[in-house]
Formats: sequence, C-alpha cells, structure tokens
Amino acid sequence: MEQGEPTPDDENTPRIPSPRAAGDDLTGGGRGGSGTFVPGPRESNRFTPPEPEPRASMDPEPRSEPEPDPEPQAVPEPEATVHEPAPHEAHAADPPSHTVLKSLLGAWALAACSAEETDAVEAHLTECAPCADEALRLRDAVGLLHTERSLDLDPMLRSRVLENCLGRRPARIPVPGWAAPYDAETARLDALLNDFGDAEWHAPVRLKWFEQERRVTRRTTVAGVIGHLMAVDALVATALGLDEPVPMDPEAAAAGPTARTEALWRAGQYPLTRTVREPWREQSHTLIRTVSFAGRGVAELAVPYGEFALPLQDAMLDRAFECWIHAGDIADAVDYPYEPPSGAHLHRMIDLAARVLPTTLAGRRRAGLAAPARGLVTAGSPGRSLRLEIEGVGGGDWHIPLDSPAAVASPEHEVAHVALDGVEFCRLAAGHVPPQDAAVGQLGDREAIRDVLFAAASLSRL
Repeated sequence: MEQGEPTPDDENTPRIPSPRAAGDDLTGGGRGGSGTFVPGPRESNRFTPPEPEPRASMDPEPRSEPEPDPEPQAVPEPEATVHEPAPHEAHAADPPSHTVLKSLLGAWALAACSAEETDAVEAHLTECAPCADEALRLRDAVGLLHTERSLDLDPMLRSRVLENCLGRRPARIPVPGWAAPYDAETARLDALLNDFGDAEWHAPVRLKWFEQERRVTRRTTVAGVIGHLMAVDALVATALGLDEPVPMDPEAAAAGPTARTEALWRAGQYPLTRTVREPWREQSHTLIRTVSFAGRGVAELAVPYGEFALPLQDAMLDRAFECWIHAGDIADAVDYPYEPPSGAHLHRMIDLAARVLPTTLAGRRRAGLAAPARGLVTAGSPGRSLRLEIEGVGGGDWHIPLDSPAAVASPEHEVAHVALDGVEFCRLAAGHVPPQDAAVGQLGDREAIRDVLFAAASLSRL
C-alpha cells in the first residue's frame, strides 16, 4: 500500500467514511462534486456513523422546479401577563401555611413582624393550640430579656424569705417572742447599712433626747451611732456572760449607757468608720443565739443600766426600740425612707414604755419636776389613773397610776384621758418630739396630763 499498490477489496478491511456535508448545506460539494448531497448506501456489517435526523424543512429529493415560498409560520401569541397580587391581596386570597406562620412566632414575640404578618400570626394562634403554647413561651422569654428592676432592695425581702423558710422547716431552736423585735430591728438596720459607702458612713447625724425640762442634742456620724448602739448592747451581753466588744475600764463598764458610749467613742480600737459595722453585727447575732439557747428562765435575768435595772426580756425590747429610733436618725441623715416596726413589735415597745411611766413619774416628783401626789395610796390599792389611748398600728389602752408606782390603775378612778398615735408616742418617748408639741387629744386633769407627757419624754436618753 505504501508503494501505491491498489487497495484490496476485502470486507474485513476497515474503511474510513467520506466526509459528510452539514445538514443545511444543500449546495456544498458532496460526493462526486454534485451540488446535492445524496447519502451513500449502507453496507452490511460495516461501521458507519449514525446519520443526522433530516429536518422537516429539508427535502431529500432534488426539485427541478423552483421551490415556492414557504408558508408563513404561525407566530406564537405572547403569553398574557399575570398580575402579581399585592401582599394584602395574597394574604386575603391565600393565607400563609402553618409552617410559615410557625417560623414567624419568634419575630412576633419580639414585635418585629409587619402589621399584616402580625394579624396573620394572631389569627393563627386562635386556631392552633401548639403554636399558641409556643408563642406564650417565647413571649415569656422575651420578657426575661427586657427586665427593668429597681436597684433598691425590697425592705420586706428578708422577712418574706425567712417566713417562707420557717414555714417549710421550722427552726429547731426558735427565737423567743420577747427577743423577736430586737432580731427584726437589727436585721432592718443591717440591711440599711449594707450599701453605704464611705461618704454615708461619715454623714452627720444629730442625736436628740430629753433631760429634765429641755431637749439635748449631740452631733455625731453614722458610724458613731452604730458605735453607740454597740456600747449599750454590751450591757445585755455582759449580763449574759459574753465578752465586751471594746475593752474599757471597770468604772466606765459599770456606768450607764451615756458613760459607756463616751468611752467607746474615745477608744481607738474601733475608729468611727465603716469598720464598726462588723463587731456590732456579730454582737447582735451572738445575743440572739445566746438567748435562744438559754431557755425560758433567762427572761427574768437582771440587766443593770447604771441607776436602774431591767429584766432581760424588757432590756431586749428597750434595745429593739433604740435600734429602730436611731435607724430612723441614720435614714434621715442620708435622705432614705424608713418604716416603723410591725404592729405586734410596736405594741410590745409601747407596752414597755407604759409600764415604766409610773416609776419615771415618781422619780420626777421626787426631783420636784412634777406635781405632788394628791393622796396617799397603799401598795396594791386603786388610785387616780390616766387612760393612755394609743391609736393606729400597735395601739391599745393603758391605765397609768398617778400617785404611786405601787398603786393599781383603775378605770373607775380615771381622772384624765390622753389619745395619740402610736408612732407619735414612741417619738415622744425617744425625745424626738417635745411634750408641748405632741399631737394629742386631751380630756380631764390638765396637770396630770402634763406630768405624764413630760415623764414619757424623760424615758429618752443618749
């Protein structure tokens, strides 16, 4: 073959097909140079590539006559433009599916839906209980993300927590009822001091009390008031066998509240700063624990106050009363509201003052500061009495013997009647209200009324 020999005509000899013209090339040079492409015959058992499909417009036969103009093909009509409905028309015609509405619940809870979406979601929630439950959970969760609370603690928070705890599991060793006012008032004062900074601890406080016929004031600081409370509370602590919070000489330790306070203020161990809070706080907790473990017999233990003594149960009420009064002084100094004690505790404090009034009135009479007794009354016999009516929370009626502490007050021998508010009476007994300025209702013996009001003011001290 390389030498130009003729190719053998063998069926097994592979043949290379001739090039084919394009399907639309009707006049191009085909086989034999003719102007019309005529496909060659198929040969059996020979490989030939597949021929292209003839087009509908292609005529395989040659035409001698000129082809007529093709009929114009039908132009397809343009499709009608479909009007896209507005969003509100789409919702009205075809409401969103359950899946779409469920996916909008988070945005609905955050108030991030459009008005149309909000209407659709809320309409769906009235019909679908699972989605309604999920919406409530999401709305509650959103509320937690946007909580706005006051920075001030609720003053009743501690009492509610304690009430809940004691209701679930009663204390094995409960606090005695006569010590409960002291426990409550020290806790309230401690909560007031909790957020004080250095400036508040050095805020000026003016202590006020009544001596003989005039008011007396003493200027100190918030830290100085806490030191004063700690010094007088130590009278109860030493009576129970506890240690002094601040060592002092025996003469000052045996003196009354004023001498002990002056000694503490002069001491250098606890300067009048915020450091005084912890020893006062620890001492008050120790007192509560000690009287709770001591039992009932300790209630009558005598607590010396210098010139007089009080049973332990009365001394604890006295300490609760002074803690409340001075907590109010501190609150006034830092411009913070402070509520009076609960009604039950306030009633106990007023009862203590009413029981001490006859002895105080007798002392003023011996000092020439009160009118003399109108008649001699033997111990245990009824005598002239004044009816003290306390109104408001913690109020009640008390009859005060006028002629002798040992006499028995009797409604049948009532010669005067005084009525005033419970908090006003306590402020009078604390020396914060002058007797002549107390808002009282008076009826009967004016001299007896004046003596009792001044005696009530004389209960106050530093």
